[in-house]
Amino acid sequence: MSVPLYQRIAQQLAEDIVKGFYQPGERVPSVRKLSMQKGVSHATVLQAYATLEDQELIRARPQSGYYVHRSPALTAPTPEMSVVEAPHAVTRSGIIAEILRQSRRPGVIPLGAAVPCSEYLPLRALHQQVSKVTRFHSQRAFDYSFSPGYEPLRRQVAMRMRDAGAVVDPAQVVITNGCVEALQLCLRTITRPGDLIASESPSYYGLVQLCELLGLKVVEIPTDPESGLSLERLEEAAQRWPIKALVLTSRAGNPMGATMPEHRQRALVEMMSRHDIRIIEDDVYGELMFDQGQSRALKAFDRADTVMYCSSFSKTISPGLRTGWVIAGPQQDAIERLQTFTTLSACSVSQMAVSAYLENGGYDRHLRHVRQAYRKNLSCFQLAVQQYFPAGTQISRPKGGFILWLSMPAQVDARMLFNQALEQNISIAPGLVFSNTDQFNHCLRLNCGIPWNQETERAVETLGRLAAKQLAHQRSGAGEAMAC
Repeated sequence: MSVPLYQRIAQQLAEDIVKGFYQPGERVPSVRKLSMQKGVSHATVLQAYATLEDQELIRARPQSGYYVHRSPALTAPTPEMSVVEAPHAVTRSGIIAEILRQSRRPGVIPLGAAVPCSEYLPLRALHQQVSKVTRFHSQRAFDYSFSPGYEPLRRQVAMRMRDAGAVVDPAQVVITNGCVEALQLCLRTITRPGDLIASESPSYYGLVQLCELLGLKVVEIPTDPESGLSLERLEEAAQRWPIKALVLTSRAGNPMGATMPEHRQRALVEMMSRHDIRIIEDDVYGELMFDQGQSRALKAFDRADTVMYCSSFSKTISPGLRTGWVIAGPQQDAIERLQTFTTLSACSVSQMAVSAYLENGGYDRHLRHVRQAYRKNLSCFQLAVQQYFPAGTQISRPKGGFILWLSMPAQVDARMLFNQALEQNISIAPGLVFSNTDQFNHCLRLNCGIPWNQETERAVETLGRLAAKQLAHQRSGAGEAMAC
């Protein structure tokens, strides 16, 4: 029995998607173009596209066309959630510092730190703006800048907050030295040494370090790699322990890449308001969500000033300019005072250059470009991990950003893998730095913010081979022990 024409067209396009000819997020040929290429009617092409939609390989976008939704070759499961452990004083900063120091060695392929390659940053435009600022506004550019920061930049930030779903006045914005200072200022204004905070599990290792420096205890809340922090476990923890604040990323989280659905975001804000627990939102990857307009920040659902919002341009414009911001609501005055007597404010040149870049346009075009690039990179990394890593490796499915979380078989020691990879001039971020517990010692995070090429693929292949060798050694040792 002959295969219908529309099915043959659908099968051929599906094969192109599997081979990577069309990447997730890319537009496939229009109905008109494909009908001309194949010499068939529009109705036949529409039938073929309907078949691919049923298989969830493509999706239609109103008045735009059809786009690849996912790669059918990615079949590895997503990582599992952790379990709740009792609050702990944080003791991991020494390990984190050592791993970060080793990973910065010259000549290392940077799959560890979540820093975008310069190829994905608007360096040329920034160079022009820095030159103009230092040439034509040198007196102000080289003078002190005091909290709350450069007013034109605060205005630009307030405008961009509309994209996150939050209506903010420029007077509510405080410019900071990146997102880390924003997080630190928030924690220092609402907690004291010995207080307890809740965080995602696993969570950003910078938060782990901050909590140790500030003498805070942490209760880690299990986090789903797709839908984010567990509201059910958080409710239980809030009833059991005196939590002062919750720190989390609701969009493209670090390290799992989870994005919390809006109905759960709304429920989370209401829950924390009911328990009188402040939320510190780290939204540093928010502008790198692949499907813009389909997600909002937690701050968009904040009606009682429960959310203290933190972000920066480090992942989109430049990590070196150290330009971030915080919207702290009732704590703004305290944050401005604290910042004034610690760092004064962010660098004047950086603030003025970033403000000029945002004012002159091109930023949204740049974001569209890098979102597409990161989406492609993540797909390539995912498929390579599935190909080269041991069977049973679980892979996250981020909806934005450029980091990938892997959960390898339990016998693989990610810290040992880190040391073995460094000998091959490859850096990774082992799972133990993202938690104050030992639940993620077989996990690792990969930075996909670098170009996918033969060198990158060889690095992933090497990591997979080292993990497989470790696993085989562990299993053979266990087998010998049982034989004895």
